Amino acid sequence: MPSFKQIQYFVTVADFGGFTQAAATLFIAQSALSRQISQLEEELGFILFEREPRGVRLTPAGAAYRDRVSSIPITLAAAAEEGLQLARGEAGVLRLLHSSTIPAASLMPAFTHFMAVCSKARINLDRASSEQQVSLVANGNADVGVIRLPVLRRDSRVRFIELPAERLWLALPDEHPLAQQESATVASLQQELFVSAVYHERGGLARVVTDLCLKRGFVPNKARIVSPKTSMLNLVAAKLGIAIVPERMTTLGGQGVTYIPLEDEDAKSSCALLLPLQPTLLAQAFADIMMPDGSLPLPPWAAEH
Repeated sequence: MPSFKQIQYFVTVADFGGFTQAAATLFIAQSALSRQISQLEEELGFILFEREPRGVRLTPAGAAYRDRVSSIPITLAAAAEEGLQLARGEAGVLRLLHSSTIPAASLMPAFTHFMAVCSKARINLDRASSEQQVSLVANGNADVGVIRLPVLRRDSRVRFIELPAERLWLALPDEHPLAQQESATVASLQQELFVSAVYHERGGLARVVTDLCLKRGFVPNKARIVSPKTSMLNLVAAKLGIAIVPERMTTLGGQGVTYIPLEDEDAKSSCALLLPLQPTLLAQAFADIMMPDGSLPLPPWAAEH
């Protein structure tokens, strides 16, 4: 099997059409270069060059061989550069998960910053429940997760990095009496129908909302249709009930939905980053951007705390 050095020597001689200039470019003696080409021809079993008084000329077989191997040095150099970028955390794919109550739009400033810092990297974005994310990150099927706390299942292979809390808001049908108010309290919602409900195997936003209501002495009344996803806003717009949502979700808008803030001091919800114990360089770069002490400007709900 010809060595990369022999191929490089062959391509250089072919480019210059002779041994003299090729040897000078390669910083080797002309006799040594000639010997390497002869060894290559012997190994291949055919002549590469016709020796002429003023240089060399490719044989038909040599020309065909050159067409095949001329891209090898470029390919190897590109592979080395790509490997170096991966080793530095400048390239590759970041497999990132987010909860439905953390809209992708709210993460766009972090994505933009990440792509500027890691200019050769790509993000593979997908949505999964907070509970699912724990397993996916722990098992190496995702690099980083952005979840809504609390989660009921923990895994020793995953680190939880809590992010600044955000204010909770009330999502109401436009024609709801409370929609005309500037704010509301959790206690005032005792008679309302909620379009979200706690699932026994999940934490997240619904559990935060239920705990807030329980502290005020009542259990949220379930609407006839409930959802733990952003589709709850469609249910609100359809006048099937109300929802308590984090400020991030108010950016989703929605025709027929009015948002007002909750006055209660404890009406807050937190997100967290999920990282494996040994994160990839890209995952760590994204986490550094998302951390409160990072260089990314904090959103309004984080700036208050």
